Amino acid sequence: MAKAIMLQGTGSDVGKTVLVAGLCRAAKKRGLKVRPFKPQNMSNNAAVADIPGDNNAGGGEIGRAQWLQAIACGVAPSVHMNPVLLKPQTDVGAQVIVQGKVFGEARARDYQALKGRLMDAVLDSWDKVGEGADLVIVEGAGSPAEINLRSRDIANMGFATRADVPVVLVGDIDRGGVIASVAGTHLILPEEDRRMIVGYLINKFRGDVSLFDDGIKSIERFTGWRCFGVVPWLKAAARLPSEDSVVLERLASGDPRALKVAVPMLGRIANFDDLDPLKAEPRVEVVFVPPGKPLPADAGLVVIPGSKSTIGDLLKFRENRWDRDLLAHRKRGGHVVGICGGFQMLGRTVRDPDGIEGSVTEAEGLALLDVETVMEPEKTVRNVSARSVQFDLPLEGYEIHLGRTTGPDTMRPSAIINGVEDGAVSADGKVIGTYMHGLFGADSFRGKFLESLGIKGGGSDYRAEVERALDEVAAELETHLDCDAIFALAR
Repeated sequence: MAKAIMLQGTGSDVGKTVLVAGLCRAAKKRGLKVRPFKPQNMSNNAAVADIPGDNNAGGGEIGRAQWLQAIACGVAPSVHMNPVLLKPQTDVGAQVIVQGKVFGEARARDYQALKGRLMDAVLDSWDKVGEGADLVIVEGAGSPAEINLRSRDIANMGFATRADVPVVLVGDIDRGGVIASVAGTHLILPEEDRRMIVGYLINKFRGDVSLFDDGIKSIERFTGWRCFGVVPWLKAAARLPSEDSVVLERLASGDPRALKVAVPMLGRIANFDDLDPLKAEPRVEVVFVPPGKPLPADAGLVVIPGSKSTIGDLLKFRENRWDRDLLAHRKRGGHVVGICGGFQMLGRTVRDPDGIEGSVTEAEGLALLDVETVMEPEKTVRNVSARSVQFDLPLEGYEIHLGRTTGPDTMRPSAIINGVEDGAVSADGKVIGTYMHGLFGADSFRGKFLESLGIKGGGSDYRAEVERALDEVAAELETHLDCDAIFALAR
């Protein structure tokens, strides 16, 4: 069995995902066969991964973070790297994905009771991930200090104690109170859990690191834990796909550029990293528009992203009056792209006769495409190779969706996926819908698409940029952390 080390945070969004990815890349550069693992994740930014041993499965869902971490390791993503994925559909309920496949749906309270049954799947995947590896780097979820949930925990200390994996605690200094958060975690953890922690690190430091020397001494006095280092704000992390939609709340519009792309922040937005390749374009400004704010009138392109709750987000779309903004955008000659759930919203109606997404079973669409969608129980999950109909250029991406979309505008498909027509295009060619995520990741297509909007772009290799960003993060961690000590403590 491979040795392992785990990163847990003093809270959510402390930067564990990027740190694990960076450590994975650092370990790979040392010649180690390294794998990522996250027992339980909560995210609507999913990726399609292999289901080992099942050649007919098509693929399974894992968190986008573990997909990125697998890239950092130089290995193919596997569903066993994230055996439990929760995809929120409402404020109190989520779809439960186990080892890549839909297990069911659960409200928050019901899920707590379900966790005990899921630990077996977590440990089964844990065994599989470690096969043939030298090192597994594990990412926790939330915080081990949530002691009210400890009895059924499968994501943090519940897993670490069962699998006997030592833990490095991550504190986020950028949000303030980092000394209290680290010392407070030590204070309230039961002794069994506290013994699992072999030290801590501080993340997202801005400025002169030596100014925190007294802080390190204070934490040592309160906890007795060693400090593995203080990590500065990692600028390269901005070039990596984000997993948690909480980051959207902090995204600010950059300097005005030749093309403004407006993206409405849907309540159940999914796979918003579809926009990352556009964000990386030097002449493109991507603006995520929060609820209550109008879509900017000077946008040349509006992208409606994926959604975990198409009908619910469609109703909210209207509440925010974005439907009126979108109609005005079209009258000005603006372009629109809808991806997955966004594609479904662009049609005339969305029907959910079986109540798969909730109690509302039908909603009027935005009527920019002459199509309608019917939700169906079977979920399509697969990686695909495709071809753009408009530009006759190769595309690569993936599908994760429920529903079947039909109608006259599908006679003008946007792509050919595995020999089958996909999506729809309006008669004037300015409204495009597709079920394929990753559309803009194809460099040649992105260049031609931007050219059709009057913008020069697509010259960069987006995937190579992600690889370079991972290398830069790993180099920073090697500089500011005692990586030798962290890896040496793996067991």
